[in-house]
Amino acid sequence: MSHHPSNGEDIVDLAVVGAGINGLAIARDATARGLRVVVVDRADVGSGTTSTSSRLIHGGLKYLERYDFTLVHESIRERHLLFRSAPHLVRDYPMLIPFYAGNSRPGILIRLGLAVFDALAARRGRGLSRTVTNHRVAQRWPHLSRKGLRGAALFHDAQVPWAERLCVELFLDARHLGARVLTYTTVTGLIRDGARVTGLRTRDNRTGEEQEIRARLTVNAAGPWIDHVLEGQIASKRLNGGTKGSHVIVDPFPGAPKTCIFFEAAADQRPIFVLPWEGRYMLGSTDLTYEGDLDEVVASEAEIDYLLDETNRIFPGAGLTPDDVLYSVSGIRPLPYAADVTDNAKISRGHTVLDHAPAHPGLLTVIGGKLTTHRALAEDVTDKALKVMGRAPRRCTTRTRPFPGADTAQWEAFREDFLSSPVLTPAQRRRLLDVYGVRARRVLALAEADPGLLEVVDEESGAIAAEVAVAVVDEGAVTLGDIMLRRTLVGLGGDMGRAAAARCAGIAARYLGWDDERIAAEIAAYDTELRRFRPRGLKTPATAATGDRRPQ
Repeated sequence: MSHHPSNGEDIVDLAVVGAGINGLAIARDATARGLRVVVVDRADVGSGTTSTSSRLIHGGLKYLERYDFTLVHESIRERHLLFRSAPHLVRDYPMLIPFYAGNSRPGILIRLGLAVFDALAARRGRGLSRTVTNHRVAQRWPHLSRKGLRGAALFHDAQVPWAERLCVELFLDARHLGARVLTYTTVTGLIRDGARVTGLRTRDNRTGEEQEIRARLTVNAAGPWIDHVLEGQIASKRLNGGTKGSHVIVDPFPGAPKTCIFFEAAADQRPIFVLPWEGRYMLGSTDLTYEGDLDEVVASEAEIDYLLDETNRIFPGAGLTPDDVLYSVSGIRPLPYAADVTDNAKISRGHTVLDHAPAHPGLLTVIGGKLTTHRALAEDVTDKALKVMGRAPRRCTTRTRPFPGADTAQWEAFREDFLSSPVLTPAQRRRLLDVYGVRARRVLALAEADPGLLEVVDEESGAIAAEVAVAVVDEGAVTLGDIMLRRTLVGLGGDMGRAAAARCAGIAARYLGWDDERIAAEIAAYDTELRRFRPRGLKTPATAATGDRRPQ
């Protein structure tokens, strides 16, 4: 059931700004504990930072370098919980770490780190790390550079190929539990009663309708935009010091590995990845101080060259050039602000929940957070919210609560049964299972009711028309971009779904009542949305003024 906050009379418990992974996780946890929640986002769910990540569910190996054992422990626990609660979205992901002469981190140190990591993971791991000899590297990874190679280690982490779907499922679950999520709604200001913050002023981006949402507690979970939410509303020191991370997407290249390679860049000693991803490769990521416009974050030529150069160095036969880049993905990590940092890697990747009381009671701001630990962050925020509101503690249920796509007692049995179904090709069934989990049944049910919905809308992925229908009917998609980039994921293919866009818009039109003019406008708006990815074949914006600064 949805609660409709009206002007003034109806007070919700939490008004959350931001429908990224953290805002949605907070809504899910808080509603599951009986609170009334409204989430507001000026765009779609998961359309900001969440969609620009490395798509890893990290056990937190990197954080051992800073002796951040708390974060490592939390990351390992959360990874373990996600394997159980979202088995369709999160999978085991082995990584090879090659050691080269001249690396800033000697192999012995990394081996020691892995031993500590394995000990911390204990029963929650996916298999112990192991040392790999040069001889074995030559056999299994013959195209990896052997110049100065001093052995390697193989360890197990996790990947979430479709991070967007984590957001969609958190949204579905939060809504099912009673939360109200208002997308394409801009927060125009905080409502204040004296010093106390008592809610949000909002404007619907499409209708222009203005609304006040009164809340006992307002939670600023806008990721890198937290300072923008507070700006001009309350006095606050700078809270977000996010760094820019970019990735490039390429097709398989000569010598491309089947395993993720996690190595040290020669240019700046930063650990970077060659990440196998859904039949392609993501190369990333950079870590640059960024002072530019948060709404215009694109990968610069320099970043693209850096990632290609480092990949070519470690895979000498790759021969990658900027022409091989299908598209790039760039975003800002929501890190705490730290003045005069010389090494961005040293900025904490943990999260804190700031209570603005006593200066401004009724307002919490969430600083930091990452994909892996979204659930733990939400538990912390809800615990704090109950305390601040003077409510008795209530047990958090999200540790064991399955995601909607895994809501079955017998996941493996469902999986085998679904994969053996006679409908569609085996590859299509596999894809539906990976994207929707048990909710793939709903996709097929729509197609059975209307056989026209079995039509393939995207040749590359094999996605079918029924997925567009599910995106709109069940999953809150309202624009073509929502459907392509954050529901069906057709837009993350090699041509970013441009060949399929008109077909998908035509199907969506049946459910959303779009006329021909609106269909054309949606396709044009989709092309505009793609510009930040700099896809091949689409005129891209100039990127001279990118706002990047290398840490001095």
